[in-house]
Amino acid sequence: MLPLNDVEPNRYSPIPFMTIGIILLNVLIFIFGPWPTWDNLMIYAFTPRLILQQKGLGVLSSVMATFMHGGLFHLVGNMFPLWVFGRRVEDACGPWRFFLYYLLAGILADITTLLVFHDSPIPNLGASGAIFGVMGAYLVLYPEGRIRTLVLFTPIPLWPRIRAVWVIFYFLGVQIIPAIEVAFENVDYNIGYWAHLGGFAASIFIYLFLRPEAFARYLSNTQV
Repeated sequence: MLPLNDVEPNRYSPIPFMTIGIILLNVLIFIFGPWPTWDNLMIYAFTPRLILQQKGLGVLSSVMATFMHGGLFHLVGNMFPLWVFGRRVEDACGPWRFFLYYLLAGILADITTLLVFHDSPIPNLGASGAIFGVMGAYLVLYPEGRIRTLVLFTPIPLWPRIRAVWVIFYFLGVQIIPAIEVAFENVDYNIGYWAHLGGFAASIFIYLFLRPEAFARYLSNTQV
């Protein structure tokens, strides 16, 4: 299942400038920023053991790691859902509130990783925690929204418009079992499942970042 786009138009601003800006920033850092060698990861990525030993960059390493990716597939795999879900979340928040929420989701994703794997020497990087926060915010704001989705592994590929609640619950659901395995059964991992869950949990704060008019519409049970 691959989400392609949100079929509904924006209400407040036709162009999601901040979403586009975040994508461009990630691409520029991927091309011109520090390459994720081990030495650079020890400096810029979020490594729980180093944070607790006060050897990392603290919150700054969390912000830096959110804009770094380990390869082209990692980058594209994160930026595509950011575009799909970020456009309308930014519309409800406004560009700068959306940017602050995006950073909050990324930081909470790393805090969750720190709480679960406090002694881990594995560096964490990538925008997926923040993007799960964006997906969670979309679910809160637009549960009835529809996402055009490419359904794979069928005789003929399909791209129906599926309700956002089912698309997002699918991606959330596939995180849970691996998250339990890596936390309680010491299974090796190279995906930040707990970061995804922590980022998703940031959606409970999305109300603090809405435009005043969008918040008023939400309180009146009107489509944001």
